[in-house]
Amino acid sequence: MKIEELGAERTWLAFDPMRQLRPHLTSTGFVRLVNEAQRPQGYRLVASWDGELGRVVAALGFREVTSLANGRTLAIDDLTTLLAARGRGHATRLLAWAEREARRLGCEHMHLTAGTHRHEAHRLALRTGYTISSFELTRRL
Repeated sequence: MKIEELGAERTWLAFDPMRQLRPHLTSTGFVRLVNEAQRPQGYRLVASWDGELGRVVAALGFREVTSLANGRTLAIDDLTTLLAARGRGHATRLLAWAEREARRLGCEHMHLTAGTHRHEAHRLALRTGYTISSFELTRRL
C-alpha cells in the first residue's frame, strides 16, 4: 500500500474511487472540476494504491480553510474507497496522512464531511478520534 499526493496531471487516477462517492461525475468532468475549479481554491488530492492491483483504490480530497469557529482547519471534503478494497486500512491510512499534513500546516482542527447515509464512514471517523461537533444543514437551490 502506497499513499501519495496526486498532482493535476494525475488527477484522473482517483476517478474510480471518487465515482463511487460522486456517481454523477464523468471522468472528464471530474478531472476538469478538480483541476480547473477546486485546485485553484486550494483543493488537494491524495491517493492510496493497492500494490497487488497496481491502481488507486482510495482517495481523499481536502483543503485548508480558516473560520471564526475553528481557526485553521484541514477540511476533508471527499474520502472514499472502492468497495472491493474496503476493510484493508486504506481510508485509515489516508486519514493518518491528512493528520500529519494538518499538523505540518499548523492547523488547529480537522473537519471531515460525510453524508448522513454513509454509516461506515461515520464509524471510521468516530473510531479514529473524530467527534460529531455540529450538524451541517444544506438547502438545494
